[in-house]
Amino acid sequence: MLEESEVIIGYERYLALVKDFWPGRRVLASGMRKELARCREAISLAMQGQRVALISGGDSGIYGLAGPALELFLKEQGLDAIEVEIVPGLSAMCAAASVLGAPLMNDIAIISLSDLLIPWSVIKKRLQAAASADFVTALYNPKSKKRTSQILETQAIFLQFRPPGTPVGIVHNALRDDEEKKIITTLEDFTREEITMLSLVIIGNSQTHILKGKIITPRGYERVYEQGKLSE
Repeated sequence: MLEESEVIIGYERYLALVKDFWPGRRVLASGMRKELARCREAISLAMQGQRVALISGGDSGIYGLAGPALELFLKEQGLDAIEVEIVPGLSAMCAAASVLGAPLMNDIAIISLSDLLIPWSVIKKRLQAAASADFVTALYNPKSKKRTSQILETQAIFLQFRPPGTPVGIVHNALRDDEEKKIITTLEDFTREEITMLSLVIIGNSQTHILKGKIITPRGYERVYEQGKLSE
């Protein structure tokens, strides 16, 4: 899709990851909190007949620009005005999980700790629900320079429902060349580690364990096979 595009639009950091596709194309970069402006610009240029690639990090449908772009387009332009295609990507959650082992092998919850768009009171209810229901939980936007208390509150919530030794994985810049960093720790200790907006945190459930340096959450096959409920 990038090869076929005439214009590439995106957040500065994400555009830097696709530098190989810049030559011969118009590249429009902008900073944080300019998401709606990027979407409007992409729609405007597409309405003029240009092939536009609107870049998101990870998967555009998971905390990305697929939602706001579609909403703006459908509300302001109409479905038949231009062709819109959502290209699936590799989410930070899946990328981080592959680095850690197999922590997502059972039911999961995905929660962003950023209260920029969602009130913290709502996020806390979601954290409590995920923790009490024993979901493996992936945390996006876990901590920023100004937003430091939310990760501690999250830890306290999960410690109400899970043992202190529950495995926790932290991956910085998952699958991004030399920038990647992996940490495997516990629920009791993980907030002592470096955590930034470039980190993805995965908190295991009651069955998650560490085996030879890998975090694994059982799917339940062994238990079911042993009880004779399933056959090969």
